[in-house]
Amino acid sequence: MQNIAEFRIIGRVGKVEIKDKVAFIDVAANYGRKINGEWQDDTHWNRVTLFGKNVERAGKIGKGDLLHITGRVRQSSFERDGDRIYTVDMIADRFAALAKNGAADDDQQDED
Repeated sequence: MQNIAEFRIIGRVGKVEIKDKVAFIDVAANYGRKINGEWQDDTHWNRVTLFGKNVERAGKIGKGDLLHITGRVRQSSFERDGDRIYTVDMIADRFAALAKNGAADDDQQDED
């Protein structure tokens, strides 16, 4: 049996950063949270890493687009100035644009 660590995010794009062979997408996901007896949105930002064919596809994504992203979680650590630093990377396997800037977009819903 294979052991896995996966994630699934449905959220809005805040920023897309494309480098040579990698892209990063900052995605906001909202959760309900009760504060002083009232429900409010609690926004969490997630930085997702994309490789391969997903880097090119990320170039078509814009701020405010609603995405559905699935992928794997990779934990690592390194040493800096004598301290152990721990990181968690979310690496996208698939993503689909569910809406472009708040408007439904039927031709972007394919998941390669």
